[in-house]
Parts: sequence; C-alpha cells; structure tokens
Amino acid sequence: MARPVKEKQVDRLPRYDCFCAVSRREDRHQIRMAVEEYETIRLIDYLELTQEECASRMGVGRGTIQSLYASARKKLARFLVEGAGLDIGGGEFVLRDSEGSSLKSGPLAGKGDQAMKIAVTYENGQVFQHFGHTEQFKIYNAENGKIQSSQVVDTNGSGHGALAGFLADLGVEVLICGGIGMGAKNALAEAGIRLYPGASGDADRQAEAFLAGSLSYDPDTQCSHHHGEEHGEHSCGHHHENGTCGHGQCGTH
Repeated sequence: MARPVKEKQVDRLPRYDCFCAVSRREDRHQIRMAVEEYETIRLIDYLELTQEECASRMGVGRGTIQSLYASARKKLARFLVEGAGLDIGGGEFVLRDSEGSSLKSGPLAGKGDQAMKIAVTYENGQVFQHFGHTEQFKIYNAENGKIQSSQVVDTNGSGHGALAGFLADLGVEVLICGGIGMGAKNALAEAGIRLYPGASGDADRQAEAFLAGSLSYDPDTQCSHHHGEEHGEHSCGHHHENGTCGHGQCGTH
C-alpha cells in the first residue's frame, strides 16, 4: 500500500504571487510554482535557515525539502533565463496560524481555502474597467473556497489615491479590476492587497473564478489617469467621455 502524501506546513501564503518579465509582455509561457516550493525558497534563501531547519519548520523529512527546493530553484532559473511568467499557487500543504496550529489542509488551486474578503470594481453587475473612477465595489466574504455573502459599497467620491486605504479599512485582501494605474498598484501593494487586473465580465463570476483558481486576468494591464485628465484624455491614448473609455479595456492595447 502506498504511503499517503504528508502535507507540508506553511506559515503564510505568498503576498505576491504573479511575476513577469517587463521586456517580454506577449506570447510568454507560464511557470507554476507550488506554495510549498515557494516556502522552501522563503525559509532557506530569504530567512537563511538550513535545510534541516526548514524540514523541521515544514514538518517533513529533509529529502522532501531537498526535492522541493531543487524544483523551486529550477523554476526560478527558468523564469529569469526564459523571461516566462511565474505564478505561485496550488499544492498540498497545511496553513498554520500565528501560534503554529494547523488551520486548513489539502490542495489549494486558488486562494479560497481560508476566510478572506475579495473586492471587485463594480457597475451594473459587471467588472468596472477604471479603478480610479469606480463609484462602487462589490465585497465578497469567502470561506473554504465559497462565497458566503456579498454587498455593494459606495466609494463616497474617494479618488484613486485614497481607494487603497478605503479597501484596507474594509479588510479587503484581494482586488479584481479592469484597468489600473501604476500609482494605484503601488498603493495597493503597500496596503497588502493582492491585485488581479485586466478582468472583465460578470463580477460574481469573476469572484467565483478567482476562488476556483481559474480567473482570467492580465498582470500587465495599466491605465494611468494622471496627465490630461481634465481634457478627457488619458495616457492610454484614448479620449474618454464621461469618465469611460470607448475603446474597451484600458491598458490592454
């Protein structure tokens, strides 16, 4: 009888889980790194633990750590040399709380096997395509990979510079949106909110797709609104009428 796979203990999920080479934005292939592989990089290369200490921390044998670490380093090398996209997610692990006790276990294809709040830029049931101009967010309370409840909240006129703090105050951990400027991206990163831009379509379906690990998004999506905005023209090169873009999703051209 085959021995059951021993789940690896992980302290926390990656704060940043999607990377790409700036000089190669199109036609790139994706490399997928499991969360437990990422954890070995974090513990050994970032925190400078020995492999033995890493094995003890993750609750597995040193041979398992050597295998995970070698695989993770290989993927990092491919990412750097090939200019591929790198996504971190999925795997078989146990997520611990701050006191070291197990919280959830099993394969995590997305980010849904823990309690979290997901925000989507929202207008008439759809993902609104301009983060800085959104007048509403739909907030989803999710647990165990399922949406438990949701509500639509008004931004009360908050501009793009204040929206990151607005979401952080609501306890939001994940934002799904369309176009977004670099300044807003940086503000969200500082607030610890994971960003998934370039999404479109029905807001409820996008939130469900995120929890299922199948969300279609583009991390390169951008739409800067800082120059020429008073003339109705954004730096994406399109003329905007009443704050909307007649050319579809900004930042995807």
